[in-house]
Amino acid sequence: MVDIALMVEGQEDLTWDRWFRFVEAAETLGFEGLFRSDHLTALNGESDRESLALWPSLTAAAMQTRRIRFGPLVAPITFHHPALMAKTAASIDVLSEGRFDLGLGAGWFRDEHLMFGIEYPPHSDRVERLDNAVALIKSMWSGDSVTIREGPYRLRSAQSLPIPFQPSPTIIMGGKGARTLAVVARHASEWNFSYSTLDAFLLKSADLDRACEAIGRDPRTIRRSMMLPFAIGNDDSQVARHIAAHRATFSDLPADQDDWLSAGFLVGSPDRIVDQIGSRVEAGVSRFMLQQNALDDLSSIEILATDVLTQL
Repeated sequence: MVDIALMVEGQEDLTWDRWFRFVEAAETLGFEGLFRSDHLTALNGESDRESLALWPSLTAAAMQTRRIRFGPLVAPITFHHPALMAKTAASIDVLSEGRFDLGLGAGWFRDEHLMFGIEYPPHSDRVERLDNAVALIKSMWSGDSVTIREGPYRLRSAQSLPIPFQPSPTIIMGGKGARTLAVVARHASEWNFSYSTLDAFLLKSADLDRACEAIGRDPRTIRRSMMLPFAIGNDDSQVARHIAAHRATFSDLPADQDDWLSAGFLVGSPDRIVDQIGSRVEAGVSRFMLQQNALDDLSSIEILATDVLTQL
C-alpha cells in the first residue's frame, strides 16, 4: 500500500487563509496527510514573504481535521529545545487523537540562524545534538521522570504530561550522509528522502540498511518515504503552467518536463505520474509527501486527487 500526502513550504508566503485551504483540501480530497516545513524566513532571501509559525499551524490543523496525519517536515533541533518539543508534540498528538508525526532534523539553513540570532554549530555538533535530542524526546514521552547529566541537554527529574496519544509516535528523519544515517538507524520510524533521483535513493537506502545492520536493527522496521515536487496537467500546456507556478516560488527549479524528470521529480499527465510513483514503490517507497509550491493553485491538487489517488 502507498500513502500520498501533501507538503507545503511554510516560509514562502504561507498565510492562515492559504494554510486552511490546504488543510481542507487534504482532508476532503482523500490525501493521507499534510506536512509543512519549519523555517523562519524565505529560502531565497525574500524576507518580506510571510512565514507562518509551525506549532500554531499544526495545532489548528489538529482542530480542523478528523482524518489526515500531519506534522513538520522537518523541525530543526537548533530551533527547539527537545524537552519543550516533546511536550508540544505530545499535546498536539493528544489533541488530534494520534494523528501527529514528528519530523526532526539537524538544521541546515545558516542564513536564518544568523538572521534570528540562533546558534548554528558545525555540522558534526548539530548531528550530535540531533542524536541526543531524539533520545531525550523518546524518554520524555514515556511520562517517567528523566535525568540527563551529560551531553548538550541536561535534565533533572524532568517529567512531561500528557504523554502522546499514540504508544509510539512516528519520528521522521531525513539525511543522506553517513553520520546522519547512523542517527536515523538508531532512532527513526521513517526515513524521508527528498529532492533527488530514484538511483540516488537506492544508493542511500542501501547505506541506511548497512547502518541498521551495524547496530542489529532490522532495516525493514524503518519506513521509506520521499518528498518531491510534482507538476501535473491533462496536457503539456497545463503541466507547463504548473511548472511556472512552482518556479514563481523557487526560481531554481527546472524549467521544463525533461529537466524535472532528470532531477527525479514527478511530472506529466496523471498516468505518467502514476507510473513514476509506481517505480519508486517498487524500490521500497511506501509514502510520498508531494510538494506544492504554487500556494494558490488548488486545481492541480484536485487533478492529483481525482486522477492519481484513484489509481493508487
